[in-house]
Amino acid sequence: MSLSPSQLQVLIAGLGGVAEEVGAVLQRSAFSPNIKERADCSAAVFSADGSLLAQAEHIPVHLGSMPASVAAVIEELGDRLGPGDQAIVNDPYRGGTHLNDVTVVAPCHVDGRLVGWVANRAHHADVGGAAPGSLPADATEIHQEGLRIPPVLLTAEVRELLLSASRTPWERAGDLDAQVGANVVGVRRLARFAGAPFEEVLAHGERRCRAALAAAPQGSWAATDVLDSTGPAADQQRPATVACRVTIGDGEGDRSGEGPAIRFDFTGTDDQRAGNTNAVRAVTVSAVAFVLRSVLDPTLPANAGVMRPVEVVAPEGSLVAARFPAAVGAGNVEVSQRIVDVCLRALAGAMPERVPAASQGTMNNLLVGSSGAGPSGAGEPWVYYETVGGGQGGRPPAPGQIGARPLPGMSGIHTGMTNTRNTPVEALERSYGMRVRAVRLWPSGGDGAAPGGDGIERELEVLEDVTVSLITERRVSRPWGLAGGEPGACGENWLLPGGDEDRAERLGDKCTIRLRAGDVLRMRTPGGGGWGAPPLRASGR
Repeated sequence: MSLSPSQLQVLIAGLGGVAEEVGAVLQRSAFSPNIKERADCSAAVFSADGSLLAQAEHIPVHLGSMPASVAAVIEELGDRLGPGDQAIVNDPYRGGTHLNDVTVVAPCHVDGRLVGWVANRAHHADVGGAAPGSLPADATEIHQEGLRIPPVLLTAEVRELLLSASRTPWERAGDLDAQVGANVVGVRRLARFAGAPFEEVLAHGERRCRAALAAAPQGSWAATDVLDSTGPAADQQRPATVACRVTIGDGEGDRSGEGPAIRFDFTGTDDQRAGNTNAVRAVTVSAVAFVLRSVLDPTLPANAGVMRPVEVVAPEGSLVAARFPAAVGAGNVEVSQRIVDVCLRALAGAMPERVPAASQGTMNNLLVGSSGAGPSGAGEPWVYYETVGGGQGGRPPAPGQIGARPLPGMSGIHTGMTNTRNTPVEALERSYGMRVRAVRLWPSGGDGAAPGGDGIERELEVLEDVTVSLITERRVSRPWGLAGGEPGACGENWLLPGGDEDRAERLGDKCTIRLRAGDVLRMRTPGGGGWGAPPLRASGR
C-alpha cells in the first residue's frame, strides 16, 4: 500500500463526495416531479477500466446494476469517447434494468489520459410503449415497453429520438439535460483525483469483504419464495418460484488462497414467462450486492472490490436472468424485491441475529397517464409514476449489544431495492390532473416480539379520463415472519367508480385499465413480518 489508513479513507470519502454531488445536481436541475421530488435517480464513479469506485446512497437497484451499463459503454464505444462526449444506454440486455431507467455515462480525461468515468441513472416517467409510463401490465415482449437504446454516443439526433418516442417530450428534455449537466460537474470533480491509486480503494473493499466472510458461519443454506403472478392474464395468475442457495467458504472461491468466498446460486428458479415479471442478470447481481452489504456488514464500502469474492449463479432464461426479447419492466421493480427476500431468508439460517423478517416485498408501482383532454390537462398529456412505501420487517436485537431488544419494523417507508421519497401532495396535485383524498398508515404489520411495520392506505381521485397501470406484489403471498413472528398482511388494490364506496371493485395485482373522471383508486400496501414470538396476550395465550 502507498496510502496510510487515514489517507485511504480520505480518498474513499472524496470519491463518494463526487457521486453525491452528481446526484444532488441531477435532482435539483431535473424537470419532472419523479426525479426532482421523488429522487428516482442515482450516481456513481468508476475507474478507467469501469470498476465501481464509489456511489451515492441512492437507489439500490440502480446502483448495483450500473457497472454493467458502464461496461457495455466501454465495450461498445471504448476509446471513441473523448473529452466532452457522453454516452447513453437503457437497454436491459446491455447492462440496463428496465427501459425507463436511462443511464448517461461520461469519460474523465486529464492531459489526454483517461482517469475514469462518471455515470448517473434516472427513471424517465415515459419512454413510449403500449401504455403511459412504459410499464404496461400485459406486456409480453420488451418491444411493447418503449424505446430501447443500445450504448451509443449521446448526440442531438439521439436526444431527439428519445424525446419523440415519449408522450411527454418536454419533460424528457428537461430530465435528460439535467443528467448531462450533472455528469459535467462530476467529470470536473473526478479530474482532481487524477493519479490517485484507485486500485487501493478496490483492494480495501475486497479485504473488508473477505474478513467479514471469514468471521461468518461456513456452510450452505437454501430458501425459496414466490411471486404472486407474472401478469394479468388468467394463465399468468399463478405463483412463480424464486430459489436461492447461499454457500460461504466452500473452497470454490478460495483456489487463489485469497480467502473465503460466497456464492448465490439461483438454480431451481422458474423459467422466464410470457409477462413483464422477468429480471435481467444485472438486476439480480444488484439485489445480491444489496443483501451482501445489509447482512454481512453494512459498513462495507460500495465498490467493485467488495464483489470480487462473490459468485452469482443465475440460470440463463430464468426469471432472474431473462433472455431477449422477454418483457422486463416489472423485473426491475418486483422480481428484485423477491430476490432480496429469498436471499435474506437463506442467510437467516446462517446468521439469524442479523436478518430481519420480510419487509413488504413490493414497490407498489402506480402509473397514470392522460391525453390532456380533461379540464386540468390544459391540452397537454401527462404521465405520473410513483412507488408507494409499506411496512418494514421486525428486526432482531442489534448484534453485540448486551440487553438489546428487538426493534419493530418501521411503517410507511420504502424497503429493499427502492429508496425513493414520496411525491409531496402539493407537487402531485400541481403537476397532474389528480387529487389526493387520503394518505394514512394501514394496520398490516405482522405480530411478534418486534412487530412488522404497517403499510400505507392512499386514495387518488382522477380529475379526467386516464389510463392506469398497476404493477404490485404480495397481494396473495404474505411477507414472512422470522423466529416465531407472524407474517404481515397482504396489500390490496381497489377501484371506487365515481368515488362510491358501495360500488368498490377489487383490482388484480397487475392490470392496465381505463378510469373516468371522478373515479378513485385506493391502494393498501403490505405490512412487514414480525420478528420473534408474539408476547402473551391478556387472555392467557
